[in-house]
Amino acid sequence: MISIGPTYLLYYVPLIVSISLVFGATRHEDTQTILKHAFYTARWVTGFMLIIFLVLLMLGWML
Repeated sequence: MISIGPTYLLYYVPLIVSISLVFGATRHEDTQTILKHAFYTARWVTGFMLIIFLVLLMLGWML
């Protein structure tokens, strides 16, 4: 089994910030709107990743 340490979670922060800002900037021109949209996108992606993590964790416990 491969052991992944918690340091891999540090890659998440710059990745989610850059994805959210680029996604928001491609849809809006106003800075406030971009930041608002980036926050909602980051929240959505984080929630989606958390759900996938929990599903995989439950599957791992069942096997």
